[in-house]
Amino acid sequence: MTEAAIARIAARAFEIPTDAPEADGTLAWDKTTLVLVEIDADGNSGLGYTYADSALAPFIDGTLAPIVSGRSAFDIPGAIAALWRGVRNLGRPGLAAMAISAIDLALWDLKAKLLGVPLTRLLGCVRQEIAVYGSGGFTSYSDDKLEDQLAGWVEREGCRWVKMKIGSDPERDPTRVQRARHAIGNRGLFVDANGAFTAKRALDIAQRLSEYDVAWFEEPVSSDDIDGLDLMREHGPAGMEIAAGEYGYTLDDFRRLITRPSIDVLQADVTRCGGISGLLQAAALADAHHIDLSAHCAPAAHLHVACASPRLRHQEWFHDHVRIERLLFDGAPVPHGGMIAPDLSRPGLGLAFKERDAESYRVR
Repeated sequence: MTEAAIARIAARAFEIPTDAPEADGTLAWDKTTLVLVEIDADGNSGLGYTYADSALAPFIDGTLAPIVSGRSAFDIPGAIAALWRGVRNLGRPGLAAMAISAIDLALWDLKAKLLGVPLTRLLGCVRQEIAVYGSGGFTSYSDDKLEDQLAGWVEREGCRWVKMKIGSDPERDPTRVQRARHAIGNRGLFVDANGAFTAKRALDIAQRLSEYDVAWFEEPVSSDDIDGLDLMREHGPAGMEIAAGEYGYTLDDFRRLITRPSIDVLQADVTRCGGISGLLQAAALADAHHIDLSAHCAPAAHLHVACASPRLRHQEWFHDHVRIERLLFDGAPVPHGGMIAPDLSRPGLGLAFKERDAESYRVR
């Protein structure tokens, strides 16, 4: 009999409306979908999740679950390798990678619970806590709402940095950034264009924003435009770092960004890049190239592996995901002095799903 054999894998999807209309440089939305995965073995249940489309739930149940059912819950590398082989003809990036990410998170949560330890103890700690930066500042917000949100992260959570969206109306962006700078004082100010610009337009915007001490320009061009990122990194204002990587699904995606290099800081998202296993690989790659890593969104999912990542700089405290994780999970982290830390009294990821609270949001 297989030790701690995986007995059940089940996925559900939940659609949560935003608390106000949201937009960035390339997209607008009014709801966010969380896909939850639960995996059972030896009387324990591990959970993982991703922010994707509800179509992932039947894909996980019908296509991916049979690939790992019956395997040992302790053999995470074997299970994940089998999943990547299983999606070869479906396309690895995108939805398939996000589904595998949620399964991988659930497997690591389950393994730590079977051993009765918090996941950070299983992975090993480089640090005991991680710094967060406030993130939101949507282009759909009024200037007053933008100021209130950014100032709140500084005053309430103690964040040392905040990030705002730009690119929907580039001519207004300098005024919005000026308002943001006024709201946060001398704290670090980041901007994120979500790939809205061409390289030359992004260079112009960067120069115009440099007078407000913008320290970080995220995806000034598409993360697929390696030449454009390279141009920005080489010719952008001194002191303004270029960041990208949130849409990295495989190790090859991160390798392409790092080896030129085309960025100053690598981003990785545990809900997209292959889960804990994939993020550990991205962290090792960044470490080998002496490039800092920043964890993208989903702070409750990243917390433990972020503590195990050697060159991790900070974790994104993204408005949408913070709100959803507090709504749906008991044990979601709370910042103190701009830092979050794992609860070492809770096994695994330290999260428990709030079934009754979540049911009204269920769509699959």
